This record gives sequence, structure tokens and C-alpha cells, in this order.
Amino acid sequence: MSGVELGALMFGVLVLLLLARVPIGAAMFGVGVAGYVWLAGWLPLASHLKNAAFGRFAVYDLSVVPLFLLMGNFATHGGLSRALFGAAAGLIGHFRGGMAMAGIGACAGFGAICGSSLATAATMGQVALPELRRHGYSPRLATGALAAGGTLGILIPPSVVLVIYAILAQQNIGKLFAAAVVPGVLAALGYMAAVAVYVRLHPGAGPAGPRLAWRQRLRELRGVWPVLAIFLTVVGGIYGGVFTPTEAASVGTLATALLAWSRGMRRRQFVQCLLSTAESTAMIFFILLGADLLNVFLALSQLPAELAAWVQGLGAQPLAVLFAILLLYVLLGCLMDALSMILLTVPIFLPIVLGLDLFGLEATEKAIWFGVLALMVVEIGLITPPVGMNVYIINSLARDVPMAETFRGVAPFLIADALRIVVLVLFPVLSLALVRWMQ
Repeated sequence: MSGVELGALMFGVLVLLLLARVPIGAAMFGVGVAGYVWLAGWLPLASHLKNAAFGRFAVYDLSVVPLFLLMGNFATHGGLSRALFGAAAGLIGHFRGGMAMAGIGACAGFGAICGSSLATAATMGQVALPELRRHGYSPRLATGALAAGGTLGILIPPSVVLVIYAILAQQNIGKLFAAAVVPGVLAALGYMAAVAVYVRLHPGAGPAGPRLAWRQRLRELRGVWPVLAIFLTVVGGIYGGVFTPTEAASVGTLATALLAWSRGMRRRQFVQCLLSTAESTAMIFFILLGADLLNVFLALSQLPAELAAWVQGLGAQPLAVLFAILLLYVLLGCLMDALSMILLTVPIFLPIVLGLDLFGLEATEKAIWFGVLALMVVEIGLITPPVGMNVYIINSLARDVPMAETFRGVAPFLIADALRIVVLVLFPVLSLALVRWMQ
């Protein structure tokens, strides 16, 4: 059996293990060990493993992962979600469908200091869902809007998934954050537009809320200035060259901790934040270790290189190949979470994309652009069956709403996702404009 054949076979075994709900880190590690031993033997594997963990975890850029996770946990326990929703509802809640749009806007704001879609959906769902139901919104629209809005947690920088992609693709984290800003804003606006269209077709689904006086609106807006200040400090500091991503994450974590403490977080919640961050970091790092071993095996098998050469030899249009890859991401999203997809597919798909002639982009720009596209596509898996973790989270907060009703509620937002991805593919400048400006 050739190395390429073995690589394809073991990749199929990996997919079967994932379908059997084997943890992604364990599945990658096991398949990587088996393939490495088959191709090179036990002694080379032992020699590789003695340095593998240190080589991976000594990467300085990885320190931003626990810091951004901790910042998100502090934001969750600091009452920032309620202030964000109140400010957004005060500005646009009096429009038809405005409260649902406010929920989406609040998710975008929370995602700017959180970086986790699941945390964004859970936190904003607890705050916004009761208000949407109280104002007479249909269960389908209320749950669907918040499930879709929760995906903004990884679309708007800082994003943990984007950090992992930057490390895998050996790209600059700050440039990837910059590339995700405009697509993230487009995602939020697209979701709001989907709500606006939906309530025009179904007027009773999203009635207008009360119109607040400007004095009340300003009072609500004053409650979110710390969030804006933290976001500008973290992201603006990275873009302006004031901070490295790690330094910016440290400053943002400290500022969010102080803000959460001033808003009622106490020692018990503080300890919970630390424990939750430690658990999430350990899980991500174990997955990274498994992914590294799998990638070494795939490199030995020559599968990625041969696959890239095969795709180039087909003579297919580069855009057709790119859309096929993005479609495969959508299908994988029905079975896997975003981080797992990025770790599993980037070593295979990125060489293929870099070998395509796409709008005359250089290799670095293609890698950054593809990272944003991959991020945009994998978030669709958070609201598609059968996994759809955001749907499950929101539905657990609205137990009287059937799961099927919530999945129907996200359909308009999936249409908005598809349109946005097509636009981002056809117009790379939307992702790369800020990156080029930073240079």
C-alpha cells in the first residue's frame, strides 16, 4: 500500500471515529500514531513524540488562546450582555423586528470581547430571549435570530478559531483579525436584513417595541462605553502596532476582569472563570497535539501534496475548486464543530488553495483570504442540523419551542450566510482592504 493510499484510508478511519463520537483530539492522535508507525516505525515515532508537545506548546502565539477565553468568561459573568442588549434595543427596538435585530447587534458587540460563539449564544440567549417573548415575537423568529446571532462570536475579532488557523497556516494573527472585521460587520448587517425581510413577509412575527426618549437611549448607551473601550484597546492596539496580540489579550483580560468585578462578579464567579478557561484550554491544546501528529503522518504519506497536484491537473476553474472546498466545509459542519474542522482540513485544503490562481493574489493574501472564508463557512455548522450547537443552546433556554421550529427559524439567516460568502469570494478586497492598509 502506497503512502497516499494509506493516507486516504486513515483519513476515512478518522471520519468514522468522529461519526462514532470519539473525541476529536483522541481520534486525531490515534490515527496519527497508527499511520506514523505504519510508514516509519515505532522508534521514529518515539523520537518525534519526545519533543512534539514542547514544540507545539512553546509557541508564544498560543498564549493568546487562554487569555481570550478568560476575557470571554469575565465578560459573561460581568453583566455586559444586558447592557449591550439594552443599548441596541433602545436604538432600534421600536422598528418592526427591531428587538430581534437588537439581539443580533448585542451578539456582535459581545463577540467583540468574547471570541466564542457558544458563550455568545448562551449569554445573549439568557438576556434577550425573555424580552423577545415578552414583546410578542414568534418563537421561530426569536430563537432563530439568537442562534444565528451567536455565530458572530467567532466571526468578529478576537476569535479563538482564527488564532488557531493563523498558527496552522503560519500567518500573522493581527492581519487575520483585520481581515475578519469587514466580513464580520457584513454578517451582522446581513442577519439584520434577514430579520427585516422576514417581518415584512410575516408581520405578526416581530412587532415593533416601544420607542424610547432620546434621554433614555443615551442612558442605555452610556452602559456600553466600557465594552467599546476594551474592543478599541485590544483590536485597535493590535492594528496600530501598539501591542502584540498576546499583549493586547493580556490588557483586554485585565480590563474585562476589572469591569466584571465592578459589576458584581465575586470570588466564586472568578474561580469559575479560571476553571472554565483551564478546561477549555486543555481541550484545545490536546486537540492541537493530536492535529500535529496527524499532520506529520499526512505529510509523510504525501497525501496533501498529491491531492493538490491532482486538483491542479484537472484543469478545473479555480473558483469552481474553491466553491467545492467551501461546500465540503458546509457538509462537514453538519457533523463537526468549527475548531475540529479547521484543524482537520487546513493541512489538506490550504496547499490546494495556494496552488490556484485566484484573482492574482499572492500566497500570503490567499492564505489570509481563505482563512476568513473558512471561518465564515464553518460557522454555518453552528446552526445546521444535526449538530447545530447554537440551536441546541438556544432551544435549551426555550424548552417550550420544538427543536424543528428553531431550525426553521434559522433558515433566513442561512440564506444571508450563502449570499455573504458568494460576495466575499467574488470580492476579496472586502477581506484584504484593512490588511493592505496595515502594511
